[in-house]
Amino acid sequence: MKRLLLLCIFFIGITSMNAQTKEELQAKKAEKQAEANAAQAEANKLQAQIDALPGWRIGAFGTIGGTLSNFNNWYAQGTPNNNSGNIGFTVNAYANLIQEKFFWRNALTTNLSWVKLDDKDDPNDDAGFNSTTDVFNLSSLYGRNIGKNIAISGLMEYRTTLLDNFNDPGYLDLGLGATWTPAKNLVVVVHPFNYNFVFSSGDTVFESSMGTKIVADYTRQIGAVSFKTNLSTFQSYKGSDYSNWTWTNSFSYTLWKMIGVGFDFGLRNNKQEALNYALAQDPPAATGFDDVDNDLQTYYTIGLSYKF
Repeated sequence: MKRLLLLCIFFIGITSMNAQTKEELQAKKAEKQAEANAAQAEANKLQAQIDALPGWRIGAFGTIGGTLSNFNNWYAQGTPNNNSGNIGFTVNAYANLIQEKFFWRNALTTNLSWVKLDDKDDPNDDAGFNSTTDVFNLSSLYGRNIGKNIAISGLMEYRTTLLDNFNDPGYLDLGLGATWTPAKNLVVVVHPFNYNFVFSSGDTVFESSMGTKIVADYTRQIGAVSFKTNLSTFQSYKGSDYSNWTWTNSFSYTLWKMIGVGFDFGLRNNKQEALNYALAQDPPAATGFDDVDNDLQTYYTIGLSYKF
């Protein structure tokens, strides 16, 4: 009986020491975590002061997505022997010079992708990669501050494709007006004196015109998340048939070092492009602006992301 009592006392003592040790470790952990939180808060304040200093802000992030596959004698599908693939990437880069009296903001957005389907049983098919998504946008905005959040500004924006039909069409906006920066990462441009140059070859429906250029851009990084949304519109004084707008969005979540997952999507409306495409069909799908189906243009890319 004495041995049993001593054994119970021994186990109770061991349990008490373990519980006490665990409580001590948890208390030490909480203390260290509080110190780490305080240090991180101080580091964030210092980084905010650094970001507020005049000078250049340069950065870039993007998305890479792709699939490759090979089938041999897969009779359940219409093409049992084939090689197929889809590769695409996006890049969002910026170089901004922020000074007390002026700013110069430069941005590059591009989205390119290729797809291929090589039917190994057909020696005459196209075995290479063909471009599917082809977006290129370069902009430069200069402004002289006349108030805390208002500046007189000039904008150059160029949009085209790189892989197919380079500069056919191509769009160059040059304009003057005002820029409003209500928040650190938000830039709103309103340029009522803007000329939209449209470049194209041959006899096409594209025409240049005068109008108002409106751009809204929000770019920010919160922890591991980087995102950018950009809305660019041109309202032609010649008529709505010559107006257009493009809205692009990019999201990136960093998982490890500079690698993560990303998602990009874009929307676009351009009646001149819709009519040009319809007239090129055989037979033509429209006769003019009045009967063309101006469907919404869209794209998206999902894949691995990277950040510089």
